[in-house]
Amino acid sequence: MRLNRFLAAAGLGSRRGTEELITAGRVRINKRQVTSLAERVPDGAEVTVDGRPVHANQSVVIALHKPRGVVCTASAQDRRPIVTELMPKHFGRLFTVGRLDADSEGLILLTNQGDLAQHLAHPRHKVEKEYRVRLDRAPDLAALRQMEKGVRLEEGLAKAESAEVLGGREVRVILRQGMKRQIRLMFRQLGFTVERLKRVRIARLELGTLAPGAWRVLPERDVRRLEVSS
Repeated sequence: MRLNRFLAAAGLGSRRGTEELITAGRVRINKRQVTSLAERVPDGAEVTVDGRPVHANQSVVIALHKPRGVVCTASAQDRRPIVTELMPKHFGRLFTVGRLDADSEGLILLTNQGDLAQHLAHPRHKVEKEYRVRLDRAPDLAALRQMEKGVRLEEGLAKAESAEVLGGREVRVILRQGMKRQIRLMFRQLGFTVERLKRVRIARLELGTLAPGAWRVLPERDVRRLEVSS
């Protein structure tokens, strides 16, 4: 296994991020300092970073139903619960794939592989994400068409892949972008308030019947489907 991949599998960041550890001379294999990005880790070798042993973890990808009130940031200054705190400690360090704001709920992916998280979340892949949205009033067709044409936000031009009424105040929105609080801000610009927002699908993976706070480890076939669709 290449050294950068080994370090990423140990939870030290993406493959590109771990390359900085290597070139800075902070990594040793069997006590030998290495700086080459082409370095490989022999089976059974001891790898240390800053003198501390590191071990590659078996890859795991987890689907979680994030409840409302839980944040996806690495730390919450106001002591709100953090999404990674919902997971058992034996998984070790986990990276979130994409984010949902504290007031939103639904499907979140977590993995111990930093490079996989970066791959799945990278904007260039334009992975579809589907949401169920409840507004403060029933939307008109013109507003939904404007969601698809684009709404100018501070981050740039935000567009929905599609937006359609499911009935009454309920709307289905599909995105391929990932701007911060994108759906809430787009509807606000159009004169609506989002009362509830739930992500029900990422690529071809659906939330299904997972209850808020519940999670499941994805089998390899589901992980491959995610990688193919990204």
